Amino acid sequence: MRLTVIAAWLALCHAQEPDPTAIEVARARTFTEGPVFDAAGNLFFTHNEGIKKLSPTGGLTDWQTDASAGFNGHKILPDGTHLICAAKKSAVWRMDASGRFLGVAASACDGKPLRAPNDLTLDTHRGFYFTDPGGSREAPIGTVHYVDRTGKVSLSAGSMRVPNGLVLAPGGGHLYVAETVPNRILRFRVITPGRLGPMEIFAALPSREGHEAAPDGLAVDTKGNLYVAHLGTGRVRVLDRNGRAIRDLPGGVYDVSNLVIGGPNRNQLFITGSVGHRSRTEGRVFRVDLE
Repeated sequence: MRLTVIAAWLALCHAQEPDPTAIEVARARTFTEGPVFDAAGNLFFTHNEGIKKLSPTGGLTDWQTDASAGFNGHKILPDGTHLICAAKKSAVWRMDASGRFLGVAASACDGKPLRAPNDLTLDTHRGFYFTDPGGSREAPIGTVHYVDRTGKVSLSAGSMRVPNGLVLAPGGGHLYVAETVPNRILRFRVITPGRLGPMEIFAALPSREGHEAAPDGLAVDTKGNLYVAHLGTGRVRVLDRNGRAIRDLPGGVYDVSNLVIGGPNRNQLFITGSVGHRSRTEGRVFRVDLE
């Protein structure tokens, strides 16, 4: 009986735990996306006019100013090479540490041109997965692709409506994909690099009356908890390994677009998006300090 009372008290304390504060750390004139850290602790984020770089001391500079590429998802390889989804160029680009274009990492699959690559995630086999949601808002033609260490592009999954952010679970056994239009998170078992098992619905997300609510970017912590940037809600939804919602965090912006875990002790969540609807208002980057 006493243990039951203690458990109930602990649950109540957790439920009443106050929100941490979302602290603004950077601004851009347009909607921000694709946050990623390099080995030196610099934070890069994309926006409609290029890519910005935020130093550990708070200095903000323009790292890339190509507004024609439609930069979005962004990752950095161990050798310092940047992989960036260039949606308007229908490709994934490679850049060096100074922002110089090195070439195309992916532009076609099985002889068919890509449509509009959106986001990507690295695996431990020197390959990466990326989503291509181009043209899939009305029809389920969205895809997930894999690029192996040799540069070969293959189709990993299809038949989705706006596949968006994606991330591998710790250990690489599962791939999570945000499917924007149905407002849900999908999960695939990774059989071998690039080869996925059947699609399963990991979590259906709550709607918000009078607003678009849709998952965008994803991140995962070392415990396997999944952090979901929930567009149109101003919140980051945290799911456990079973897809159960365990917490909502403030996003700092209305349209929460993407996120990355970083900071000196890797216990801070950096969140991109815009203070209003992403097509009209200024972009921001916020930081939330986690426990």
